[in-house]
Amino acid sequence: MNGCKVYLKKGKEESLLRFHPWVFSGAVAFIEGEPAEGDVVEVYIPLPSVLPLRERDTSFNSYIKESSKGECRNIATSKGEFIGVGHYQVGSIAVRILSFTPVEIDVSFWAERIRQAWQLRQSLGLVAGGANNIYRLINGEGDSLPGLIIDIYAKTAVIQAHSAGMHRARHDIAKALLEVFGCDIHRVFYKSEGTLPFRANLGEENEYLFNNDKDAPPIAIENGMIFQIDWLRGQKTGYYIDQRDNRDLLKKYANNRSVLNMFCYTGGFSVYALKGGATLVHSVDSSAKAISITNDNVALNFPGDSRHQAFTDDAFHYLENIVGQYDLIVLDPPAFAKHKNVVRNALQGYRKLNAIAIKNIREGGLIFTFSCSQIVSKNDFRLAVFSAAAQAGRSVRILHQMTQPADHPINIYHPEGEYLKGLVLMVSG
Repeated sequence: MNGCKVYLKKGKEESLLRFHPWVFSGAVAFIEGEPAEGDVVEVYIPLPSVLPLRERDTSFNSYIKESSKGECRNIATSKGEFIGVGHYQVGSIAVRILSFTPVEIDVSFWAERIRQAWQLRQSLGLVAGGANNIYRLINGEGDSLPGLIIDIYAKTAVIQAHSAGMHRARHDIAKALLEVFGCDIHRVFYKSEGTLPFRANLGEENEYLFNNDKDAPPIAIENGMIFQIDWLRGQKTGYYIDQRDNRDLLKKYANNRSVLNMFCYTGGFSVYALKGGATLVHSVDSSAKAISITNDNVALNFPGDSRHQAFTDDAFHYLENIVGQYDLIVLDPPAFAKHKNVVRNALQGYRKLNAIAIKNIREGGLIFTFSCSQIVSKNDFRLAVFSAAAQAGRSVRILHQMTQPADHPINIYHPEGEYLKGLVLMVSG
């Protein structure tokens, strides 16, 4: 640790005392030292005597907070009271907290957190192999490691950093992975080229941190179905693991239905629909590469199956010309909003997309509709779909409300982690 300390303004410790893992830049009173972006820093509630004059208070007791057990959980120093340790960064979030107790952030720390996460996935029945060897091992704040994603595809671990701190720790994280998993991990691929903060100027490319199996094919199994995983060039870490449970739900509804999978990407919903007994499945994406991957994944599971066709086309254009063709439609678009200043446009996009699908689906048809935009709230998404139904002028009922699976846990103190929202709609009238 470099010894840098971040001191908070009076009253700005409240969210941290409720274990929210972010320190916002506006909460910082001053910094002791000159941390570089990604450095590990300690966070303190300062004594009144070391605050700027406008922040001082005559009562030190206003800074002493006790834990739910009634014991003082922080450590007092000559300048303040310890509240957490985390990664420093430039921007609206100044520190991402890694621990609310004093701890050295080293390989042992990463190994213990990874071990805890692995034990949780074991208890969920996701790491036994056999019918499933695809799962998320680390889900950022949901596993008390903000800024870090690790996905497992058979014997390959794909690391994705969303902060400079996690980027700088990548080699220690890879060592910790190998320490916990041993020979069960043959490859560790680092894929953060598109997720690191651009202002950090880290200039890193995707790379293997460990590769003991150069010739093994990139194939993994989910619920008994086989998928080609493109962690080298694909979106996210190569596959949308977060839709696993929702794909399985669609499989239960697919029997004897004609299915349209919009924004198909790797064709996950298409494969599940075929497995569920759909009479036909059409996959659509604007990316020719996505269509190629979809066709490959269908062929892996259903070679020569004439029920499936794939089309490269714009989603809105395609949906305008499908009146009465399908009785199950999947709408799983990429994030329409990644920044708060475009939320309004995103909601308009969701309304337009759902209105076209509701208008053109067959009587009694089902629509699986999703938003993966973290900054679009569950209520706002639901209101957008409600507005779309009203615009289409048809009777619409909600059969299911969907979210991310258990290997994408949500820290109860960090509700922002609930990013995936979905509805199953029945359309009539």
